[in-house]
This record gives sequence, structure tokens and C-alpha cells, in this order.
Amino acid sequence: MDGKETGKSEGQAAGTAQGDPGWTLPEAMTGRASPAKAAVGDKPVFAYIASLPQPQRAIAEAVDALAADTLPDLERSVKWGMAYYGVGDGWCFSCGGFAGHVKLMFINGAALEPIPPVTPTGMGKSTRGVELASVDDLDERRVAAWMVQVTSVPGVGGTRR
Repeated sequence: MDGKETGKSEGQAAGTAQGDPGWTLPEAMTGRASPAKAAVGDKPVFAYIASLPQPQRAIAEAVDALAADTLPDLERSVKWGMAYYGVGDGWCFSCGGFAGHVKLMFINGAALEPIPPVTPTGMGKSTRGVELASVDDLDERRVAAWMVQVTSVPGVGGTRR
């Protein structure tokens, strides 16, 4: 990101780190968009995920690995301060780190069966998803099924290049 996060141990919690009165959570952890720059490709998404503190990093890594294992021809991008994933024509779902959890949001998620439980604010009327507080919260079977389903409905953004 912008280098402000360097030097922190992986297990630090929100607020000020011991001995470092100026340390705060990265922007992605405060509820606002991360300052990660928009860029298409695997490398920017991997850099975004690596910038997250634990446990958000481990959760985002697990979501990314599940997406790669589940979806052939997966494409990645950083948009609006989060990782976005797509297959075919448009972006299908996003994964972003916030204080205490990772949001995994499916664009057009209202068309999925079963409908994911979380309706986020500010992400569109049909977006649905889950909030994951730990890697153990990731129901791989259900999330993989949603990933496959969401690639069959129109994504957003059309052509990604």
C-alpha cells in the first residue's frame, strides 16, 4: 500500500500498536475503501491481499485460492479498494478487508440459490454476500457453488480490458 503498514506484527489489533502511538489500521480496516490503486491483473490483487493484517489476510488468501481452484479462466483486479474477480463478461464478486472481518460480495447475488445472507449498503440493490471473521467461517462448498452460479449471470463492467 503506502508503506504506513510496514513494521507491524501480523497479530496487531485495531488502534495503536504497543510502542507506536502513530500506528492505525490500514484504510481497508476502517470501513472506508482501501487506498489500493485500481489495476487489472493477479499481481495487484496479490499485493492488496498481502497488505491486509491477520486474520483478514488469511481469509482473503483462502477466498482467492478457492476462486482460483473453482473457476477456470479467473481474472482478478483491484477496484474501489478491494479485490474483484471475474470470468467471462464482467466482474462477478469482490473480496475486501474491514475491521474484524472480510466481506465477500457477489454482484447480482440476489439471483443465487440460496441467496447469501448479507445485503451490503452502497454496493447495489442486487449485491449479496457473507462476512467472514475467520478462515473457519468460510464454507468452501457453499461459496464455491455461489462462485460458479454467479459467473452464469451478467457481471458489471463489461469488458475488463
